[in-house]
Amino acid sequence: MPDPKIVVPDDYPPVLAPSQAYKQLTARSPVEYHDSLPGSAERLIERIAGAEIVINIRSSSKFTAAVFAQCPRLRLLSLWGTGTDNVDLAAAKRHGVTVTNTPGVSAVSIAEHSLALMLAVARSIPRIDAQTRQGQWPRGFSAQMHGKTLGIIGLGVIGRQFARLGAGIGMRVIAWTMHPNAALGVELVERDELFRASDAISLHLRLSPETRGSIGKREFDLMKPTAIFINTARGPIVDEAALIEALATRRIAGAGLDVFDTEPLPAGHPILALDNVVLTPHSAGVTPEALEAGLQLAVDNVWNFLAGKPTHVVV
Repeated sequence: MPDPKIVVPDDYPPVLAPSQAYKQLTARSPVEYHDSLPGSAERLIERIAGAEIVINIRSSSKFTAAVFAQCPRLRLLSLWGTGTDNVDLAAAKRHGVTVTNTPGVSAVSIAEHSLALMLAVARSIPRIDAQTRQGQWPRGFSAQMHGKTLGIIGLGVIGRQFARLGAGIGMRVIAWTMHPNAALGVELVERDELFRASDAISLHLRLSPETRGSIGKREFDLMKPTAIFINTARGPIVDEAALIEALATRRIAGAGLDVFDTEPLPAGHPILALDNVVLTPHSAGVTPEALEAGLQLAVDNVWNFLAGKPTHVVV
């Protein structure tokens, strides 16, 4: 039986190619590999038109109904990562394409990053660092989080991990989740109460039609003026203009953001001018441990599918 045609259309910046997972993949099967982004639907189709299996690395590659329609040989789309917002899942199902992902492997990394962002904002670490380097000796910019209330929106694997970290530094942890049976000992509250009561709010929902734009001016108006907002989930869940206004007017104290509406952030973006925000480049899950585990799982999903025992199936 000939090897299936496996295509990696979008490993840029390269994370798959340097990994042990990729070495194992290429040792077992030929792979058509691209270390640049397709940049358009037409270019993506050109790269994967003859593929039976695609390993997707970057969410900027959009697998739309039109893409699936023009790739009739495609049987498996193996996503690196948990998010599926770049895939038309209904279209995949109609065209008989199995979609898999890599849940949970970045949970520890993302939860740690959420904690780091929260503390960096609360302690004004970037600002104090810059002022100290300039010869100043600043005082009075720090807030203690022990004894404060941490509100978590979404109790998936990442949300639950961050709940443990928050409790570990002495915070009261409350949560609102779309699936209340996932509480696992965390105190659940109504959504509005979470916004009112929390000193720090961390977002851990998936981007979906239901969650897109679901946090906006109304929610920021409910928050304490001393509260911090953390987002390591997806930018479009939040009304970015409303968040910028809340930060610029000091309606809330600050934010730690790893995700944005447009990535990378364009030059001159208004959020870059704010001094009460800590920004990172969608890197919360990018540690050597999380990278290797996730890439290996994306490759394992390929072998399990070919063996007739698909794993981590989304549709």
